[in-house]
Formats: sequence, structure tokens, C-alpha cells
Amino acid sequence: MDTSIIKGIAISGIATVAFAVAAVGGCTEMSKPKFADVVAVKEITETITTPREECRDVQVQKKAPVKDSNRIVGTVLGGVAGALLGHQIGGGTGKTVATIAGGAGGAYAGNQVQDSMQKGDVVTTTRRDCKTVYDKVQKLIGYDVTYRLNDKEEVIRTSFRPGKTLPVENGKVVVTPPAVTQ
Repeated sequence: MDTSIIKGIAISGIATVAFAVAAVGGCTEMSKPKFADVVAVKEITETITTPREECRDVQVQKKAPVKDSNRIVGTVLGGVAGALLGHQIGGGTGKTVATIAGGAGGAYAGNQVQDSMQKGDVVTTTRRDCKTVYDKVQKLIGYDVTYRLNDKEEVIRTSFRPGKTLPVENGKVVVTPPAVTQ
């Protein structure tokens, strides 16, 4: 046999084997799934609590400070008024007794009137009341995605809401967010 025929047979045999290996490898690649089916998606959130101060103005009434704690003005004015009224009654020594009694009674009445007025005398001021309140907000931190790949269900966390499928590369689910197109 001619060596060129042997070489041709050998080369074509090697080419056939190489082609068969490539075809089998290609079939294996074709049988690997390119997508995993999404079964369920659950939002994962966390509560963010932020304190803030809330203030309001409140009207406060308190007893006014007493300027005449012995009520001298009321006593003197009441005594003078009572004496003048008592002086109008009677005559002679009765007039003197009525004046003295009117002065004493008027002084007592004036003292009590001033006491009553001082107790009802109030001062209104404004006081600022503040308290800490807490605002709560739910923040989305990701999604727990249940997917099915090769008849097995698994859960993976993503930063984006997936569609009906997730891409698969080298037998693993890809969880990189899809590129945003503008």
C-alpha cells in the first residue's frame, strides 16, 4: 500500500474522531439549561426608625405674684368707706360708735375683697413642650427568589425583581441585575 493512502486514511480517521467528539460536546452543551424558571418572589424589607423632635406651644396660667401680701390697700380703703357710711347713721355718741363700727367692718370687708381679687389674679404665659416621636418607614432591601433548575427548587436573594426566568451560566443562576437600557 501506498504511504499516501495510509496517511489519508489516518487523517480522515482522526478528523472523524475529532468531529464526533465536537458533536458529542456540542450536544452536551445544548442539553445544559440556559434559564431557570422563577417559581416565587418575596419582597424583603426592613423597618427604618428615625427619631425627630415635635414641639408645640402651650398656654399656662399661674397665680400672679402678690404685691400687697398684707392687703393693706384693701383694708385702708374698706375702713375709710365703712367709716364714711357709719358716720351717716345716728347722731351724737351713736354717730361716733357707728363711724368706728363702720370703719372696722369696712376694713375687714376691704381686706377680704382684696384677698379674693388676689387669689383670682392669674398670669398667662406660653411654655414650649417638646417630645421625641419616631417615624417608621419600610425600606426594600431585596427579593428572595425561589427558582427551579434541573428539577430542583432553591432560593436565592437578588437586588432586583426578576421576570419569569433567571439566566444560567455554567450550571449556576446569574443574579447580576440586568443592564438598564435608555
